Amino acid sequence: MSTTHPPLATAPEQIGATTTLAVTYLRVSTKEQASKGGRDEGFSIPAQRQANLRKAQEVNAVIVEEFVDAGESARQADRPALMQMIEYVKTHPVAYCIVHKVDRLARNRADDVAIHLALKDAGVLLVSATENIDETPSGMLLHGIMSTIAEFYSRNLANEVSKGMNQKAVTGGTNGKAPMGYLNVTRRDELGREVRTIDIDPHRGPIIRWAFEAYATGNYSVATLRDELIDRGLTTVATPKRPAKAPALSSIHRMLASPYYKGNVQFKGATYDGLHEPLVAPEVWYRVQTVLAAHQASGEKTQAHEHYLKGTVFCGTCGSRLILSNARSRSGVIYPYFICAGRHSKRTNCDRKSMFVPDVEAAVEDHYRRVQIPAHIVTALRELITSEFDRLFATAKTERTAQVAERDRLYDERTKLLQAHYAGAVPLDLLKTEQDRIARQIAFLDSRIEASEIEYDQARAHLDDCLALAGNAHAIYMSIDDSLRRIANQAFFERLTVTDDDAIDAEPGVPFDTLFNPDVQATALARQTAGGNGTDQTGNVAGLNNDALVPPAGLEPAT
Repeated sequence: MSTTHPPLATAPEQIGATTTLAVTYLRVSTKEQASKGGRDEGFSIPAQRQANLRKAQEVNAVIVEEFVDAGESARQADRPALMQMIEYVKTHPVAYCIVHKVDRLARNRADDVAIHLALKDAGVLLVSATENIDETPSGMLLHGIMSTIAEFYSRNLANEVSKGMNQKAVTGGTNGKAPMGYLNVTRRDELGREVRTIDIDPHRGPIIRWAFEAYATGNYSVATLRDELIDRGLTTVATPKRPAKAPALSSIHRMLASPYYKGNVQFKGATYDGLHEPLVAPEVWYRVQTVLAAHQASGEKTQAHEHYLKGTVFCGTCGSRLILSNARSRSGVIYPYFICAGRHSKRTNCDRKSMFVPDVEAAVEDHYRRVQIPAHIVTALRELITSEFDRLFATAKTERTAQVAERDRLYDERTKLLQAHYAGAVPLDLLKTEQDRIARQIAFLDSRIEASEIEYDQARAHLDDCLALAGNAHAIYMSIDDSLRRIANQAFFERLTVTDDDAIDAEPGVPFDTLFNPDVQATALARQTAGGNGTDQTGNVAGLNNDALVPPAGLEPAT
């Protein structure tokens, strides 16, 4: 912000042909200084103005113009008010340019020389209100010394600030303004010292947590997610000069990609464990990055038509996703069709014709009827899986010990990697690559360790919930509305493929891929008939995919 002001304490009639004229230049480095104490000009600018006015009186000069750069660094020479002042003195009979200190004009020697020469060419003498500089040899020497000191101060201050910011990041602190969803707060510790820290924004934090969880499902584009967030009341944080407003699309994308929300801080390319409370679980954050990458690769677009099967049904001919298209008859009646995205965009050689949406809906309903598990098979599955579950749970403690040891080793590796980087042995690009690798491995181990700590009764309850859903899949699907049908399809199946004969060939998701598996069901019935003897030579239950049961949390319903 730059401003110019009229003469300070001199009426126009006091200025005569022989009056010595002067201009004054005032500057503060930051916007905060310019508004400190709730004042329009803070404290520093009025103080500089009074000192410059007294100096003008000492040299018997009248100040005819004032130039103010409020919130402009002296490390830049192209400050607006400074440029205006130099142009002004070229065309007006000004004798003096009064500054509070030399460092108000410049904080590096090259800029100081250039500004001083521009003033000298205009016949203007630079005067400092607090330093004894003039055109005498001793005055010029002092001017040079003061300019050099100002440059040293500026460079040293920048170096110390950088060191402080780096140390703050290493210890997990947040530099600068907290991102959306968090607030910068100030507290006092038990000794009464002021402590600046980060808290979760009670209004925006839960909305942003929901945003990550929603986007991780793959059902939203960044644009549709932004619309939903705006509907939920998400706005930017208001400042004294900027009112709260809806976040920009780029802000939402930047938010989804930021590791800050999973508990990390980044500084100069390195990543550190933050002291702030994470808003998002690491596994959710990594799922969001996968969805972002997939959308970027496919060219994310806002979809024009909505249907609860969109995103779940695929072409049985080429494997492409089915998209919705509305055809209008001559009489104005709209008929909805699913069409192959591969054929529509000519990415594939698919020749699959359009499919009438009600026919696909009926095929999905019929598939639920065919996969719904009869009650007697549910009972047999419960006995089979419970037996295997108990065996796996008995070995969980041993596995958890190994996982904790591996996680501790990774923490130690990360610490040594940072130390090697500080010592100059590891370049920054390698540091970032290795940090990403270690962070992913730690997040995976954390999820496995957390899953292994689930209480036995809770895990058994999850198993019973899954069996109850599988045993009533068709009845549940037929009794819910369209929005819940979308959730049900995503819970039970990874994808629903519409075959050439308009039937459904489904790929169940975990753990329903095990429960719906005919071989597992046959094994369960055979085991029940044989009185519980259904293990193979390795001790595993024959036909059962044990990976679906490790860890126990794998049995938790996707809903």
